[in-house]
Amino acid sequence: MSHADDHSDATRRDFLYYATAGAGVVTTGAVVWPLVNQMNPSADVQALASIDVDVSGIEPGTQLTVKWLGKPVFIRRRTEEEIEAARSVDLSDLPDTGAENNNLGPEASAADENRTLDENGEWLVMIGVCTHLGCVPLGDAGEFGGWFCPCHGSHYDTAGRIRKGPAPLNMLVPVAQFTSDDVIKLG
Repeated sequence: MSHADDHSDATRRDFLYYATAGAGVVTTGAVVWPLVNQMNPSADVQALASIDVDVSGIEPGTQLTVKWLGKPVFIRRRTEEEIEAARSVDLSDLPDTGAENNNLGPEASAADENRTLDENGEWLVMIGVCTHLGCVPLGDAGEFGGWFCPCHGSHYDTAGRIRKGPAPLNMLVPVAQFTSDDVIKLG
């Protein structure tokens, strides 16, 4: 056999290796892609990822409860008295100061100013779920004038911070912002 025949066999062999490897990669991709793609959220979940809420009818001292991502969200327009009560609390008196729980929401600490949507503290938006066992607290109730979870006795203040009871954390603050004077976007 000549040197030219050896080179021809090596080239043919290299081509077969590359062609087989390429076919294997394409086949693996065709099998794996549907498995990975099915883990993406469905269209109905993506559609609910953010919602706009009209808050034009909410009077000071009242709240609106909406459902977002399967959970209740409390949107409260607080009175001056509620704002003053929330801002007069010494953070060191709180069971959850929020400092070590930065993954719970956009607030950096449990300070009232970090939990509200606007600078003057009138608008408070929170996930309306007790952080103890996931019950829905009652508004305008409890020893601190905020929310009370009757299931196990957790009391939250007018900023949604845990003050008494078994709940370990403050009610969570979702990502929210005003998109106009009367519309809050959640998500």
